[in-house]
Amino acid sequence: FEGEFHLIRDNLFDFFHGASFPPTLLFVLFLSMYTVTICGNVLLTCVIITSPHLHTPMYYFLCNLSFLDLFYSMSTVPNMLLDLITAKKGRISHTGCMLQMLSSLFLGQTECILLAVMAYDRYIAICFPLRYMVIMSWRKCNTITIMVWMGSLLNATVPVISKPFRFCKKNKVDHYFCEIITLLKIACGDTFFYEKMIFLSSVFSLLLPFAFILSSYICIISAILKIHSAAGRNKTFFTCTSHLTVVFMFYGTAMTMYLRPSKNPSEKIKFISIMYIVVAPMLNPLIYSLRNN
Repeated sequence: FEGEFHLIRDNLFDFFHGASFPPTLLFVLFLSMYTVTICGNVLLTCVIITSPHLHTPMYYFLCNLSFLDLFYSMSTVPNMLLDLITAKKGRISHTGCMLQMLSSLFLGQTECILLAVMAYDRYIAICFPLRYMVIMSWRKCNTITIMVWMGSLLNATVPVISKPFRFCKKNKVDHYFCEIITLLKIACGDTFFYEKMIFLSSVFSLLLPFAFILSSYICIISAILKIHSAAGRNKTFFTCTSHLTVVFMFYGTAMTMYLRPSKNPSEKIKFISIMYIVVAPMLNPLIYSLRNN
């Protein structure tokens, strides 16, 4: 890339045009969702930080999740909102596109692994309640958090920095934001390296954490069924329901996007990506705050 070469992304209005949605209505809709995302995650983070009785490992990781969702949404949604109301629809610089791709990739992978950590936290709390604070010590929680954030940062950035993307002639990105699997379509030369890295990263950040979560909840359900009190079973079950809801919503859409057979994103796939980049960060604070006292 040299000089003022820009990329042109798809516009949300083009996708919803068939449903006769005017740009103003779409802007208000997505701005409302974005406002709920920002307010909900900021409020939840502040409540956890300022409430001493919430200073437990469970809410410590939930605070991390809210902080993560806040910036995950900020990495893409503001640009999509600008596309709906400005004349330069979808226009983004090469540097801006790369930064958007790296930040969304890094934050998305971090959320995948963090959800697995939260499942482990629930497993220890339910299956080993008397040893919970010993196993999930603050030193261990801090170590896990540093490893999750640093590991995701290295996994997302090192491959791209070691072998930067090169674009020659095509500048039309077939997506609403700069996602790595769509940028591969317009990259020059052999893309086998990137395809291999995407597959390995997907295994590391999607399949393995999801398998770990399923294993944790098999053990959790087994422990719940051994509780003699119906009230106790219900209380324990509802504590985990919120986490499972987030897990299936986020992992389901992300795996559909990154582990599908075809690398050419259809309109349906691009709509699915909106679910984990816009809807999931908005629903997370609502689900957790409504499902927990």
